[in-house]
Amino acid sequence: MHPAQLSRKQLLTQCEIRRQRRSGPGGQHRNKVETGIFIEHLATSIRGEATERRSQQRNLELAIFRLRLRLAVQFRSAELKRPPSDLWRSRLRGEIIEVNAEHEDFPSLLSEVIDTLMQFGWDAKMAAEQLNCSASQLVKLLKQEPCAFDELNRQRTAIGLKPLR
Repeated sequence: MHPAQLSRKQLLTQCEIRRQRRSGPGGQHRNKVETGIFIEHLATSIRGEATERRSQQRNLELAIFRLRLRLAVQFRSAELKRPPSDLWRSRLRGEIIEVNAEHEDFPSLLSEVIDTLMQFGWDAKMAAEQLNCSASQLVKLLKQEPCAFDELNRQRTAIGLKPLR
């Protein structure tokens, strides 16, 4: 299973968490309490962090979400072609994918899309067919996370395909 698809509890068992004080806006609470959160996924050395909130718990939630996003974009699963996941199927309405980029499921769905794209040679049309959606919906989902869309175009350019718009 891709690390971005793990439950919070499972993911945290594979990570190291550091807390740190940060300066800046937020007053005395932020300057004297370790509210900044830095999480590293030990197997991949991919990190997520959040320091902007005064609440350590809120920063933890943001750091975990950011870590999942980075894992989704930067780490590729070695699993071979497989049918769309139950989560993926639950988000399809015909050929339309219903998910907001801020929803907790977004990194899991993003990792599934990027892994599928890789398995089909970064061909959006073939990947979309595998995932039972339209290519335009697949690209639209990737555009919700600019790093993911950039990664797709980097990979396409590297193998001689035209970048998508």
